[in-house]
Formats: sequence, C-alpha cells, structure tokens
Amino acid sequence: MAPLSFGTDGVRGRANDELTPEYALAFGRAVVRVLGPARLFVGRDTRRSGAMLAASLSAGAASEGTDVIDLGVLPSGGVASRCARDRHPGVIVSASHNTFEDNGLKALSARGTKLAASVESEIEIEVARGLAMLTRPTGADVGVVRCDEAPVATYVAGLLAAARPTRLDGLHVVIDCANGAASGIAPDLLRTMGAQVTAIGDAPDGCNINLRCGSTAPEVLAAVVVNARADLGFAVDGDADRCIAVDGAGHVLDGDWLLALFALDAHARGSLNGGIVVTVMSNLGLHRAMRTAGIEVQEVPLGDRHVAEALERTGWALGGEQSGHVIFADRATTGDGVLTGVLLAQLVAERGPLERLTDGLLVPVPQLLVNVQVADTGALADASEVWAHVEKSRAALGERGRVLVRASGTESLVRIMVEAEDEAEMRQTAEELCGVVLDALGDRRGPG
Repeated sequence: MAPLSFGTDGVRGRANDELTPEYALAFGRAVVRVLGPARLFVGRDTRRSGAMLAASLSAGAASEGTDVIDLGVLPSGGVASRCARDRHPGVIVSASHNTFEDNGLKALSARGTKLAASVESEIEIEVARGLAMLTRPTGADVGVVRCDEAPVATYVAGLLAAARPTRLDGLHVVIDCANGAASGIAPDLLRTMGAQVTAIGDAPDGCNINLRCGSTAPEVLAAVVVNARADLGFAVDGDADRCIAVDGAGHVLDGDWLLALFALDAHARGSLNGGIVVTVMSNLGLHRAMRTAGIEVQEVPLGDRHVAEALERTGWALGGEQSGHVIFADRATTGDGVLTGVLLAQLVAERGPLERLTDGLLVPVPQLLVNVQVADTGALADASEVWAHVEKSRAALGERGRVLVRASGTESLVRIMVEAEDEAEMRQTAEELCGVVLDALGDRRGPG
C-alpha cells in the first residue's frame, strides 16, 4: 500500500489499516527531520485509535532526538495556541469530523499555523524514507516523551484571554461537543463565564465521536435548543476546530452566517481591519451581503490553511469556511470552534437575541452539494469533457449562480457545488454535471 498523502487538512485514513502505527512512527520522524524542532507538542481527540497513534508518532519523534510533550486530549485550538506560545511545532492526531474508524495527522508550525504545501511535500518524502531503516540517535541523544501537567488549564486561560470580557450571565447556551476533544472543556468554560449550560455529545467512549452529533449533525442541536428554550446553541466537531450555531428558534447557522455576523459587528466597532477571507464554497449570499455593507471579500481555494495564509498576507483579522472553520487572526492562529462559540455567545449577550441579529443579515442563494465517487480523483485535472461542461454551465448561469467542481482532499470523491437563484435550474445543472463526471471518471454516486 502506498504511503498516505496530505489532503486539505493533513493526512487521513482508516486507523490501523491505511493509517498504521508504523506510518505514524515514520511521520513523527519525518516531522523532526523536516522541521528540526528541539521539542514537539502532540495532542489528540477522543478516538479509540488516538492514544495508539499518538504513542507511535511520539516514539518516532523521540527516536530522532526530539523531546515530545504529550498534551493528551485537547481541541486543535489548544494545541495550536500552545505551539504559538512556546514557539515549537506540533501534531494533532485527529480526523476532524470523520467517524471514529478514521484518524489523521495534522502538523502545525512553531507559529501554531498549518504548514505550507511545500513543507508537507518534504514531510511526505521523509515519511517514505522513514519507512526504511535509517541512521538515528543513540544514548543521551535520544529524545524523551513526557506528559504536560495542565494542558487544559493553559488552553482555557488562553481562551479567556482571547475572548472579550463580557460575561454570559442569564444566557442559556446548549453546547454539542461531538463526543470529542471539547467534551471536558467547553461546558465548564461556559459555566465559568456565567452561562446556564445544557451539554450534549459530551460523553466520549472512543467510538461515538461525531456519531449523530456535533457540527455535522446540527439538527440534533437545533431540537435541543428549541425544547430547552435556550437562547442559542453551538456544535463543534471531533477536534473542535469547527463551529456551527443554532438560534433560539432552531435555525441552523453555518460558517457563512457566522462570518457575516462577526464581520458586520467588527465593521460597526471599527475593528474589522480590512475585509474578510472566504473560500470558493462560501455562498453567493454572503458575497452580496458584504458588498452591500461595503466590506471587501477575498476568495481563496477550499481549506482553512488557504484562509490563514491569506489573512497573514493581507493583515486582515477575519476569515473562514462555510463548514464552520472561523479564524480570528488577531486572537488565534487557527480555527477554534470553542473560541468561535464563546465569541458568538458574547455577541448575543451584548446585542440581543441571535434571531434578531440574523434577521435580514444575508439571503442565501439555493446551493446543492453532490458527491460523486470515483476511482482516481487525480484524473479530474485532465478530464477535458468535465471542464468543458463546467464552463458551459457557468456561462448559462451567469451572475445568477455559481458552479464549483473539485476533487476531495480526504476521500475518493469529486465534489460538485451548484448555486442558482432558481432551484429547478440548480438541480438540473447539478444532475447534468454528475452524469458527465460519472461518465468520465466513475460508476457510483456517493452520498449527497
């Protein structure tokens, strides 16, 4: 089996099958060989395979002479903030929103940011070399692995410092922790800030991470918010780098809504510092709302790494993805779903009900996402018949909609997104594109 490759969010695969302890060990060695750190932070989510892979990765790093600090179960934002604070790189063992059978490895720089694609390519090369026998340190030059004594307390202190001083007294918040890394952290943090908290998805057993809960199943959160008559709710994913919200009436608010809320609030406060960065997946309605408000929008390829790079390049403070990755570059180095949820709750505490804040905020253009399962996603780039049909569809829609076709960075899927003001036209366009992709590259349609 060929070594795994980096996708849009690290390396990901089925644990102990595609992503093995042997691979994790080679990955740990490769990170040290490429980044050359004296110290490496390692954190993980609650997956059953997490401790196994973290141990192997740590052993690989130590075998290259690097000391490893095991942060245990900690949200991605906590690992990233620790890297940035202590100026050492790190690795997060997590497959984010995937189910528990999968796992992944996400490397961070000493600034707490995702690595550049060129650096990831170097790590891939070193992983391949590391799967063979190579020279390594011995004796006193071997690294050690030790557990951090208080990673959660350090992370929570950082969250409180990044948030505004606004208290949440009198606010009823429902938090869905996805049975993941935020389970033992987010509910207590909200209570510390004064909120009345109803927590769901906060009992991880190693196998229930993202299972009918979290940011990929917001309908569960919506039902609890309405039944509990809560003011708002928010759901994170397994490693807590995403946030999807729900208002008191049960309306689900994805990353586009959150970006619009935070952008307009910061614009009103005079603290936006430029415009916002979004990905190609952000709804046309967000673009129109920002244009009306006089806020500049820069569009980048899918992936929060591209968002972070654009924020650094422009010096802007806010960006994110429709999926719920929101980056506050003046407060954190990467997307942090817990921080996003806390800042949203503070916004409600300061300005009133979330339903009122979102009333007329933006008008989403109908959007349809379809996945087509293919044998080789790499073949999409040279599929001329597909791209010819994409251009034909774009020309037909004009300014009334958008078409996006791309290969998944984590699965054997081609993802098709169509937006159109007319839903019938949207569905017809998507159906035609699916047929073209299937004829060119595959023979089965995946889940829509």
